[in-house]
Amino acid sequence: MLDRAQLKHLHFLGIAGTGMGTVAAMFRELGLQVTGSDQTVYPPMSDFLRERGVAFHEGYQEKNLTPRPDLAIVGNVLSRGNPELEAVLTHRIPFVSLPELLRGWFLYHSRNLVVAGTHGKTTTSTMLAFLLEKAGIHPSWFIGGIPIDLPGGCHRGTGSFWVLEGDEYDTSFADKRSKFLHYLPELVILNNVEFDHADIYPNLAAIQKSFRQLLQLVPRNGLALVNADDPRALEVAQDAPCEILEVGSSPQAAARYQILKEDAAGSRFTLHGQEFHLQLAGRHNVHNASMALAAAHTLGLPLNQLASILPDFRGVRRRLEVRAEAKGITLVDDFGHHPSALRESIAALRAKYPGRRLWALFEPRSNTTRRAIFQHDLAKSLSAADGVYISEVARRDQLDPLDCLDPEKLTADIRKAGRESHYLPGAEEILKDILPRLKSGDVVAVFTNGSFGGLVGKLAAALNL
Repeated sequence: MLDRAQLKHLHFLGIAGTGMGTVAAMFRELGLQVTGSDQTVYPPMSDFLRERGVAFHEGYQEKNLTPRPDLAIVGNVLSRGNPELEAVLTHRIPFVSLPELLRGWFLYHSRNLVVAGTHGKTTTSTMLAFLLEKAGIHPSWFIGGIPIDLPGGCHRGTGSFWVLEGDEYDTSFADKRSKFLHYLPELVILNNVEFDHADIYPNLAAIQKSFRQLLQLVPRNGLALVNADDPRALEVAQDAPCEILEVGSSPQAAARYQILKEDAAGSRFTLHGQEFHLQLAGRHNVHNASMALAAAHTLGLPLNQLASILPDFRGVRRRLEVRAEAKGITLVDDFGHHPSALRESIAALRAKYPGRRLWALFEPRSNTTRRAIFQHDLAKSLSAADGVYISEVARRDQLDPLDCLDPEKLTADIRKAGRESHYLPGAEEILKDILPRLKSGDVVAVFTNGSFGGLVGKLAAALNL
C-alpha cells in the first residue's frame, strides 16, 4: 500500500491518454504537484491539462524526471527501451501502474463498483456514476471517456463509493494482468463477453479466464450483475462465489427489461415494473441503462427516484455524439470499432433517424480490427449502412500481411451485399470523395477509436461553410 504522506510529487508517463490525463488532473486538484510526459500531447488533452494546471513534456527524456518525483505512474503504452522508463528503473524511482495508484491511494478504503465487459463499459459506468451523483450519494468515479453531464472522467467525491470502468486490457509493461483485477470490487457489472484485444489475448478462452478472475475477487456478500442474454457472460459467471443477478430482455432474466418504444426522442422501457425514459438511442443503450439502474437499485435507491433522474442523462463524448447539423445533414462521431458495436450503433441510428440515408465511415485502427479476424463480421455489420467508406489499415506495416485485414476485400464484400462502398487511403481522400455525394437528409457516422486524421472536424467545417 502507498504511504501517501510521503508522496508530494507525482509524474505520469503517458499523460496524454484519457485515463492517465484525467487521473493526473484529479491529483492536481487534490493539491499535489503533478507533472507528466508523452510522445505527443494534442487537443483536447493538451488543453484539458493546461486548464487544470498540469505541467507536461512532449517526448520521453530522462531530464523530464528533474526534479526527481516521489512516484512515477507508468502508463501501459510504455515498454522497455523507452528512455524515460529506463531512467525510472536505473535511478530506482518508485513506480506503479495507474490501476495500482488508484487501488493504493483510494480503493482499499472505499466500496468499489466495477463495470466490465467487451462493450458498453464507458456508457454504463458513466450512467451509474450519474445516477448516484444526482441521487445525492456523491460517488468518486474513474471512467475511460469524457462524460457530458459530469465534471471530468475522474473525480474524487465525498461519498463511500467508487464507480470504475473495468478495462480488460493489460496493466503495464511489468504486469500483463487485466487492469480490473486491481480494483477490489464489491459489485461487478458484466455487460457482455466477446473476443477483442487480439494483440494480447490469443483467443476467446483467454478473455473469459480474465473475466472469471475478476468475479473471483468479489466477496461472498458482494454481487455480480450479469447479462442474461449473453451465453458467454453466463458461462463466465457459473462459478462466481457471490450472488448473481441476471439482467436482460430474455424471460430467464431476474431483472428483465422490456422496450416499449424507440424513436428520435430516445427509448422508453420498463424494468422491475417501473417505466423509464432514456435520451440515448439504441437497444444496446437500454441494456446499458438497465444494468446501471439495477445496480443503483441494489444499493438502495428507489426506482421512482431513478426514473426521475435518468431522462437528464445525455451520454458520453464520442458515443453516437452529434457533432454537426448543417444543410440538412447530421454528422455523428462514434468510438465504435468492434463488429458488434458497429452493428448496434448503426441500428441505433436507424431507429433515431428513420428513413434517412446513412453513411458509415470506418477506420480499421484497433489492435483487433486491423487484423483479419473480423474480416467477415465487419462486412456484415457495415452493410447495414446505405453507403460505406473504408480507410487504409492503421499501422499496417507492423502486421504480417497474412494476418492483416484486407480493406479492398471488405469493400468488395459490402458491395456484394448491395451497398455502395469505397476504399480510400485516409481522411483527406474520403472527405474529397464524399462531400459531392452528400444530400440534405443524410446522416454521416464516423467510426474510429482514434482521430481518423481529424475527419470529424474537417467534415464539420466543410458542412458549415
